[in-house]
Amino acid sequence: MSSFFAMLDRMKYISRWALMRNSRTESLSEHAQRTAWLAHALAVLRNRRFGGSVDPERAALLALFHDSPEAMTGDLPTPVKYYSEDVREAYRTVEEHAARQLLEMLPKDLREDYAPLLFPSQEDAALWIIVKAADTLCAYLKCLEETRAGNREFAIAAAQTRRKLTDMALPELDAFLTEFVPAFERTLDEMRTAN
Repeated sequence: MSSFFAMLDRMKYISRWALMRNSRTESLSEHAQRTAWLAHALAVLRNRRFGGSVDPERAALLALFHDSPEAMTGDLPTPVKYYSEDVREAYRTVEEHAARQLLEMLPKDLREDYAPLLFPSQEDAALWIIVKAADTLCAYLKCLEETRAGNREFAIAAAQTRRKLTDMALPELDAFLTEFVPAFERTLDEMRTAN
């Protein structure tokens, strides 16, 4: 009996943004799904508009699994995770151990198929840049959602995260920020009537 998928399913119980008051709780499962959509979109934009040749489906798949070890570790808040290089290195070790444990939950004949989803490989390096951009974009959208709901708790995080996105200097990310992000601040009725 394999517990791999049952363990991943528990991501729905893990809340993100634990150090901040949230107007709406976001689960790790929601985050993974949103990050997958965004990674796919960024990869498509790169290919269509900026001369790229990356695999959007592979980007989405990597994004879907990018936080899988947190099914076992929980979500460590960013200020804690990046407090110091020592803390970051220790957490990286914990995440790698959790990823190994997850992989070992699979039957042996399936492990080689899932290992690249849990452990970044050099052949997917370009896609992991897109996944990181999508992950950060996902955080920014959460900040916008919270500030739009009147939660000032996320105002500074929104500004800091927006700067991170700009500093990434990815044309596909800049295009997404310009063309798609403004709609996230619209109401349902505004979205329905917009061109």
